[in-house]
Amino acid sequence: MSDKPALEFPTDFPIKVMGRQDPQLAAVTREIIERHAGPVAADQVRERPSSDGNFLAITYLIQARSQAQLDSIYCELTACKLVLMAL
Repeated sequence: MSDKPALEFPTDFPIKVMGRQDPQLAAVTREIIERHAGPVAADQVRERPSSDGNFLAITYLIQARSQAQLDSIYCELTACKLVLMAL
């Protein structure tokens, strides 16, 4: 078994957030992401509604600097009442 970490930092890293369609979901999750990773350019964000329009998936491509940074992002996202899942 190797002691090499799974990721080498810094690296581009996608964070996918899923929640119910809510006008605040994108703004609230973007604020969380940017608090930990800095500004995210518009072309680094993809939104995709579910086929029935009840849910929204948002993918943010960030420049991850450490595992601790990613852990902090996921911890805050999963604590957010608007977020059903963060991957």
